[in-house]
Amino acid sequence: MLAASLAGCSGNPQGGGAAMGDGAAGSKAAPTTLLLVSYSVTKRAYDKILPKFEADWKQRTGQAISVMASYGGSSSQTRAVIDGLEADLVTLALPSDVLKLEKAGLVQPGWEQELPADSSITHSVVTLLTRAGNPKAVRDWADLARPGLSVITTNPRTSGGARWNVLGLWGSVTRSGGSDQAAEAFLGRVFQNVQNLPRDAREASDAFLNRGQGDVLITYENEALLAARQDNGKGLTLVVPALNIRIDGPVAVVDRTVDRRGSRRAAEALATYLQGEEAQEILAGEGFRPVNAAVWKRHQADFAPVAKVFSVNDLGGWPAVERRFFARGGLWDKIAAARRP
Repeated sequence: MLAASLAGCSGNPQGGGAAMGDGAAGSKAAPTTLLLVSYSVTKRAYDKILPKFEADWKQRTGQAISVMASYGGSSSQTRAVIDGLEADLVTLALPSDVLKLEKAGLVQPGWEQELPADSSITHSVVTLLTRAGNPKAVRDWADLARPGLSVITTNPRTSGGARWNVLGLWGSVTRSGGSDQAAEAFLGRVFQNVQNLPRDAREASDAFLNRGQGDVLITYENEALLAARQDNGKGLTLVVPALNIRIDGPVAVVDRTVDRRGSRRAAEALATYLQGEEAQEILAGEGFRPVNAAVWKRHQADFAPVAKVFSVNDLGGWPAVERRFFARGGLWDKIAAARRP
């Protein structure tokens, strides 16, 4: 599995065949290799960030470094790491995915305190992307449940983005005074309008943009902004609900891997670099809301204002959310079973 997974990795490998490790004293030129495992929509940003980190590391340490990267749906990537994909560092779509690595003994407890912002490197919000001129007049969450509307969203079993979408839909009811029963009924109506469930956010974008499926795509803000920039005259409309969920994109060093390989110093340096201004500027340019305060101040006007933001903590925290919504037999399984064939 590891060989197959690495064969599908993309990145900027240098010095093939190099041994892992931070290099012993007196051998600063010894190359180091890291594997970053991430979710699909981060690839454009990391294609720009990772070469800059490699250059920064070489300048600061005199040591060559190569960072390979693997991309896919966040839940699938998490499963791959648990099953043996030897990541030095993960940047996943959900803090709960890192908690699964912690439960498997791969990441030590307390990883959230390793860096500011609970070890997040990006924030985002759920965005509704509609066809040119918004012909279906989608204005807010409630419109997604209208009969006859065709909705595209990803599969919560494989995609972190899909789980954020589900929680955003739920919170749009409960955080505005509605009951849990009303929220469950609303989710059921929305998913009756869902045509199919792509594996990850990038596949969902492809279905909506290139294959013409759906009237509206529920997605990350960065995916919607990217589509709007590349729409080739399609006139896509972005709708950012004023009541929204704060999407946190965490980073964590995989302790078991880095301790075995001796790559901790480099992996921790990359995690820190991802919160620094150079990397955060690139992430902001790719449509992610930066967690770095200085970068956010420069780019705040680039993003739609959101009047009221809630977090997963407002919904009970990740352990409770995972049990209630996404565990086997939970709310998602109930909704999926009720969807029309």
